[in-house]
Amino acid sequence: MKNSILFLCIILFLGCNDEKENIDYVAKNEADIAAYLTENKIEATRSDSGLYYSTEAQGEGEQPSSNSDVTVGYKGYFLDGEVFDESDASGITFNINGVIKGWTEGIAYFNEGGSGKLFVPAHLGYGSNTYGPIPGGSVLIFDINLLKVEN
Repeated sequence: MKNSILFLCIILFLGCNDEKENIDYVAKNEADIAAYLTENKIEATRSDSGLYYSTEAQGEGEQPSSNSDVTVGYKGYFLDGEVFDESDASGITFNINGVIKGWTEGIAYFNEGGSGKLFVPAHLGYGSNTYGPIPGGSVLIFDINLLKVEN
């Protein structure tokens, strides 16, 4: 009985110390994105939030507002080029506020018909959390085509 109580106390103690570590990836992601841009000779703009974006075509249609529904064709991949998600040519439609912060901010930099790349650090994506095939702390790159804006 004495050993059972000791064993139970050890289990409880270890369980209390088993908190998920919350890592701050901001500096690491910043360095990784900068290295990727340099290595691939990509010119990108850094926003105050830490999002990087490059514009291939600005587009000539409407620019999304903070509550627009948009249709976006995209391919999402990691810094090593591994693709984790991709739409078909017709894209997907969603409210600009219903996605990760990196998309909410980044898509608003383009007009309808525009295209480019978003380089999303973890704090504007899924943070330290693993989400499907996306490991926590990951930098996400998206090739985007803003197909339609409905304000």
